[in-house]
Amino acid sequence: MNPIPSQRRDFSALVEIVKSLRGPTGCPWDKEQTHQTLTRYAIEEAHELAEAIDQGKRSEIVEELGDLLLQVVLHAEIGRQAGEFDIGDVIQSISDKMIRRHPHVFGDVDAKTSEQVLKNWAEIKADEKAKKGQVVSTDSFGLPPELPALMMSQKIGEKTRKVNFDFADLQQAFSKVKEEVAEFEQAAASKNREEMEHELGDIFFAAAQVARFFNADAEQTARKSNRRFEKRFFEMQKLSQSDFASLPAEEKERLWQAAKKALSSK
Repeated sequence: MNPIPSQRRDFSALVEIVKSLRGPTGCPWDKEQTHQTLTRYAIEEAHELAEAIDQGKRSEIVEELGDLLLQVVLHAEIGRQAGEFDIGDVIQSISDKMIRRHPHVFGDVDAKTSEQVLKNWAEIKADEKAKKGQVVSTDSFGLPPELPALMMSQKIGEKTRKVNFDFADLQQAFSKVKEEVAEFEQAAASKNREEMEHELGDIFFAAAQVARFFNADAEQTARKSNRRFEKRFFEMQKLSQSDFASLPAEEKERLWQAAKKALSSK
């Protein structure tokens, strides 16, 4: 039997637990994992954390932060067993980066606004990449392809804004959404599926840019909308007290409005 750490509030306890999981008498599943097989779980846990934050429940946020932290420690243990790196290297790497990229906190650089901080961050990051010999692609924004689509759309807009290719204001950004909707309607009228898909994608992209102009997060906004619809839909079914699927459209609309009202009062 592997020892159970007594001080489980300490970070070192989690490190020891993961060592036991991947040790000789550990868990068969954990011992089989690699950086590659764990990648999907890091992505999933990040999304579950975002959902917990949206819900605003302390216990769930704590749990999901723990799940995400577990992924970091697991990857570090895999690296340690391979003789490549350990959790100390991971901690030092991020600590050094935070010091380097915050010269206004740990140095004598002046930065009194978030805009100045972000400008400095981008310049320091670009300099770091140049020193490492990393070539910046000239035909992509260098964003991870695994990013959720709306998040990537918003980040692309943030990057083009830095070279003055952007809308002037919120109204202009929203006008682009209306323009794309009109183009989708034309494509739909022609029943050309490929064009419809193209124009629908443009609507999503334009909508993500609108989010930037009132400091909203497009991905988070979409998650909240999905959750709101889900709650209203199941509330509507509860209110129907009958065979919901067979109800006429007018009755479903009435129930939808009743569900919205019921949930807004909670």
